[in-house]
Amino acid sequence: MTDTDLKTRYERDGYLVLERAFDPGEVGTLVEEAVRICRGELGDIHGALPAGSADTDDDVLRRFLCIHYPHKLSGLMLATMRHPAIVSALTSLIGPNVKAMQSMLFIKSEGEPGQAWHQDEMFIPTRDRSLAAAWLALDDATIENGCLWVLPGSHRSGVLYPNREHDDPRYDCTVESYGFPFDDSDAVPVEIAAGSVLVFNGYLLHRSLPNTGRHGYRRALVNHYMSAESLLPWDAPPEGTNMAQADYRDIVLVAGTDPYEYKGLQEARRPRVRPNRDGGCDR
Repeated sequence: MTDTDLKTRYERDGYLVLERAFDPGEVGTLVEEAVRICRGELGDIHGALPAGSADTDDDVLRRFLCIHYPHKLSGLMLATMRHPAIVSALTSLIGPNVKAMQSMLFIKSEGEPGQAWHQDEMFIPTRDRSLAAAWLALDDATIENGCLWVLPGSHRSGVLYPNREHDDPRYDCTVESYGFPFDDSDAVPVEIAAGSVLVFNGYLLHRSLPNTGRHGYRRALVNHYMSAESLLPWDAPPEGTNMAQADYRDIVLVAGTDPYEYKGLQEARRPRVRPNRDGGCDR
């Protein structure tokens, strides 16, 4: 697919798939690294239970739904943020200068919940609508094990829809978007093979359903990116700084140059677990 084809499809649908961008060896190495992360071998994860020496890998993995910021623990996860197949697509879609600000390692074993309809840009606000996710499947993602569903074209209006708390047991603690002019019948499941990458726009409405398989995982590594030219008002600005100048600087430059390099970098957040409704939601 040419760069023009990529951009045309992305602008039209709000998403595209990079088929088998990672080879089986790369995927296998990432799966092994995920076990090390979940065992706590690479550093502390806020909210995680310690792994015991008698715990099997399955015992440990099934304690997690999602770990935020694994790239802060693992050099391999950090290198994956800069993988040529992902960066090549992003520079075609976003521009030559691209930065990343978040990674998430989803485990999602059988019975674990999905996420309600939402837009990533509601959680990670950019100044130029350039937010994009790169969702790398570490297992074949299927309807049965809880693949992503998307509402094609829902990004085009550039509207962030309202959101609310919910008590739907199919979903984790993330709030749900509502009031948008689409029905569930418009949704498309994105079933992809392990090693493939789903790239989607920060305004695209998407969700996932529980893993209803009898046994097994739907593991995925998800990284978020945006134009390095855009400020990132993710946190409230310090006193004396107006919101237009707010700029979160816990970032990783993955392509080109950073026009705000003079501001320096900071360590603002640390690896943590995501609540999965087991024991309630920490609001």
